[in-house]
Amino acid sequence: MIHRTEATWQTSGSLSGTGEPSDWQQQMATAFNRLEELFEYLEIDPSQLPAAEAAANDFPLRVPRGYAARMEKGNLQDPLLRQVLPVEEELVRHSDYLADPVSDRDSSVAAGTLHKYQGRVLLIATGSCGVHCRYCFRRHYPYRDASAGRENWRGALDYLEKSRDVSEVILSGGDPLTLSDDRLRRLVQALEEIPHLRQLRIHTRLPLLIPERITDELVHWLTRGRLQPIMVLHANHAREISGELRSGLQTLCRHGVTLLNQSVLLRGVNDSATALSDLSRSLFSTGVLPYYLHLLDRVQGAAHFDVTEPEALSLYRQIRDQLPGYLVPRLVREEPGKGSKTPLI
Repeated sequence: MIHRTEATWQTSGSLSGTGEPSDWQQQMATAFNRLEELFEYLEIDPSQLPAAEAAANDFPLRVPRGYAARMEKGNLQDPLLRQVLPVEEELVRHSDYLADPVSDRDSSVAAGTLHKYQGRVLLIATGSCGVHCRYCFRRHYPYRDASAGRENWRGALDYLEKSRDVSEVILSGGDPLTLSDDRLRRLVQALEEIPHLRQLRIHTRLPLLIPERITDELVHWLTRGRLQPIMVLHANHAREISGELRSGLQTLCRHGVTLLNQSVLLRGVNDSATALSDLSRSLFSTGVLPYYLHLLDRVQGAAHFDVTEPEALSLYRQIRDQLPGYLVPRLVREEPGKGSKTPLI
């Protein structure tokens, strides 16, 4: 895993036309990456610091300040904080929790290119993220060795040109929206030259963390091209949906972007029918349709987040009784080697 610093924006973003970093890039650059500073800001008991530092040595801390501002100070059980705070339990090794729980590396067909499912190819656009979620299934992914690099997409493009049964390209990472609009625009223009491609899907968490990332330029390159645009957000709790985010998402909706959300069922974060129902309603009020509710991918270091399958099924039945059908996400698990997500219902 690449250890990222305050200077991440200098390599994953670009300067604005004025020669200065844009608002969202400045927020990327000033994210919390020192535990002492985050603890002081959130008024957390410093006795918890040594255990957190040990876990952060394995997978570093990264939390945008605007996201931290939504957390309840002094509350270690805050559902937003639990997603990003290193804890001692991460260091406990479990034999059935793996570094590559979904066998990404077995699906690699070119640098930064994964082909798991028929008709769809995923491009790992960058290893950079706006936040380091402690349950991330790619927290151990070897981005330095298994990505295409800054501009070297030739292998991926060659593979896509030859794969005429592929109609959809998924930009993932890391988080593709940590890249500058200029770099993303140039990549998408290259994809548009491949005639059998029809959809462009972007998986991102960044607008939830830094709503200013939905720039006019992003809306322009995403909606003015040939490929049908789809954005899949990753919100796990209703408090991640801010007023600023609502405005940006409504702009994307008006310009024809299909907005979906996928969540992970996480113990201590959203493992109640109330939390899941509130999330679905909040998403829909911003024009986002709940899409998937994933069981945790069993990645090394995340066992303390696991919700058992019987518990998940019970929660699913409860929210199905509480919500209209269009607000109930599909409860799924990803299993290596399968041709699609595995539904639990």
